[in-house]
Amino acid sequence: QVQLEESGGGLVQAGDSLRLSCTASGLPRSPGSMAWFRQTPGKEREFVAGISWTFGFTRYADSVKGRFAVSRNTPQNSVYLQMNTLKPEDTAVYYCAVSHLGSTWSAASYAYWGQGTQVTVSS
Repeated sequence: QVQLEESGGGLVQAGDSLRLSCTASGLPRSPGSMAWFRQTPGKEREFVAGISWTFGFTRYADSVKGRFAVSRNTPQNSVYLQMNTLKPEDTAVYYCAVSHLGSTWSAASYAYWGQGTQVTVSS
């Protein structure tokens, strides 16, 4: 049974930092990519940042470039999202996801999802 365990969300003030962590277990094979998505009520889930598993290629949404950094620990099947200079518009539920495809950033390509962790940024 595949499980993705996320941690690190919380309530912070604008300008603060948070680090999200996600560890995948029970995967039938190594990931091709792992990524973070986020969702707010009434909106579709949107891509935030992702990393290819083999070569470590990264991709970011324009809205977070220069503020967020994604990294991985391949032996532990873990992915991290360092979020700096947080803004109120970053408030959302953040989801970790695993794809068996490399360098793919579309939600439809991700087979496994975490339960989500709430990030709230107050102004």
